Amino acid sequence: MNSFLRDGKGMLLAYDQGFEHGPSADFNDRNIDPSYIMEIASKADFTGVVFHKGIAEKYYNGKVPLIVKLNGKTSLPKGEPISTQVCSVEEAISLGAKGVGYTIYLGSSNESVMLEEFGEIEEEAHEAGLPAIAWVYPRGEAVKNDTSPEIVAYAARAGLEMGADAVKVKYTGDTDSFRWAVKAAGLTKVFMSGGPKAPTDETFLVQVKGAMDAGASGLAVGRNVWQHSDPSKISSALKEVIFNSGEIQKALQMVAAQ
Repeated sequence: MNSFLRDGKGMLLAYDQGFEHGPSADFNDRNIDPSYIMEIASKADFTGVVFHKGIAEKYYNGKVPLIVKLNGKTSLPKGEPISTQVCSVEEAISLGAKGVGYTIYLGSSNESVMLEEFGEIEEEAHEAGLPAIAWVYPRGEAVKNDTSPEIVAYAARAGLEMGADAVKVKYTGDTDSFRWAVKAAGLTKVFMSGGPKAPTDETFLVQVKGAMDAGASGLAVGRNVWQHSDPSKISSALKEVIFNSGEIQKALQMVAAQ
């Protein structure tokens, strides 16, 4: 994971939403262009960028360490979620990847398929010297609240047990309960999932600070940066919180600065 960490912490810019959500749910005329996201990642000095293979092949410029997402699904089918492999570890490496990512919908009746695939991917990635990162999102009829402390801790622990080098999980809502998830992950790095665009900058920054205070290694963020009116400023604010343990008010001043 060292390729994606700075002083033991990381800030990843995720842009894998178009596959699962479709182009009309999250994008506008500006951020539908992957070149724009690559520019944000480069100028804001993110420690990593997350693309599916098609975006990586056509838009990755080598300026920021690359994580290639190896599985995906659309939002069109209904029923229990399943996301299967669409890219090999070998192909990801050929595209310049320094790490690979894979989503597991823990709790889905189809979880066994994803668990098996990730096990094989993790082995192949480690043989090639790449970290394997698990997006662990509890989802399905069996999951009533995917941000409850118990469920998030379960997701984090599953990442450790599966051999993931890092796990991306949702925030529980407060530092104390998220600290338990971090402990459950053991030596597996924990990244907070950025999620949908927050109602205010302060709301999101408070969440990120809560996760970092709980011992998280960093943030994997997408929409709260590239849907922002000024991605550069919110990125600077996030870096202040993540890398400098900065206070919320100072971070907010960075967003408001002229």
